[in-house]
Amino acid sequence: MATVHPIDAGGRAPALEARGLSVFYGENQAIKDVSLVIPAHRVVALIGPSGCGKSTLLRCFNRMNDLVNGARIDGEVLFHGQNLYDREVDPVEVRRRIGIVFQKPNPFPKSVYENAAFGPRIHGYRGDMDALVEDTLRSAALWEEVSNRLGESAYNLSGGQQQRLCIARTLAVKPEIVLMDEPASALDPIATQKIEDLIWELKARYTIVIVTHNMQQAARISDYTAFLYMGELVEYGPTDTIFTNPKEERTEAYVTGRFG
Repeated sequence: MATVHPIDAGGRAPALEARGLSVFYGENQAIKDVSLVIPAHRVVALIGPSGCGKSTLLRCFNRMNDLVNGARIDGEVLFHGQNLYDREVDPVEVRRRIGIVFQKPNPFPKSVYENAAFGPRIHGYRGDMDALVEDTLRSAALWEEVSNRLGESAYNLSGGQQQRLCIARTLAVKPEIVLMDEPASALDPIATQKIEDLIWELKARYTIVIVTHNMQQAARISDYTAFLYMGELVEYGPTDTIFTNPKEERTEAYVTGRFG
C-alpha cells in the first residue's frame, strides 16, 4: 500500500481520505490499493500517463463509478468520518456535496440562467433564485461576461465560458469539494488561463481535486500532486517536491519527460 502523505492542513480534518481503494472493471483492476489524504481547502492534482487510473480514482470520490456497468469498488473513501460506500449512504447526496466538472463543457440545452439555477431547483431551493444565480456566476468569474445574456442559450457561449458555466452549475448546490476531470484540456490558452485563475481563487472556499495530463498546469495550480502509474499510487506529496525532488525514480522519469 502506498504511503499516505502527512498533511500540513493547519490542524483541520482532511476533506477526504481513501483507504485501501481498489477499482475493478470486470476482471480488469484499474486502481490498486490506493490510500491518500486530501487536505481541506487545497488543490490536489492527479497526474500520470493515459490509462493510469487518474479519472477512475477521481470518480471514486463521489461514487460516479457506481454508474459504470461492471465496476466494483473495494476499500473506503471517508468524508466527515463516514465511508461513502456504506449501504446507508445516498449517492445522490454524495454528488451534491462532492461535485464534478468534466473534460468537455456540457451545459444543458437551456438558458444561461436556467443552467445555473438547475441544481438548486431540483434540490428544492426556496430562496431568492436571482441572487443565488448571480452569486454563483460571480463565483465562477462569469457574471460580468453574461449578466446581460442570462436568457440566451448556454450554447451561444464560448467554450471557455461554457466550462465556467458548468463550474457555476456545480457550485450552485453549495458543495464542499469540487472534482475536475481535465477541465481545460478542450480549451484554448486564454480560456485555460481563466480556468486556472478560477481554481486558485476557489480553493479559499472549496477543496479541489483535479485530473490533468498537463504537468505544467499541475505545477502551476496545485498544492499537492499524486502520481499514478498502472493503477498504483507511486508518489504523493507537496507539488514542489514532486516536481523538483521526487523520491521515486518512476516519478522523476515521468515529470522530466523520459516516459509517459
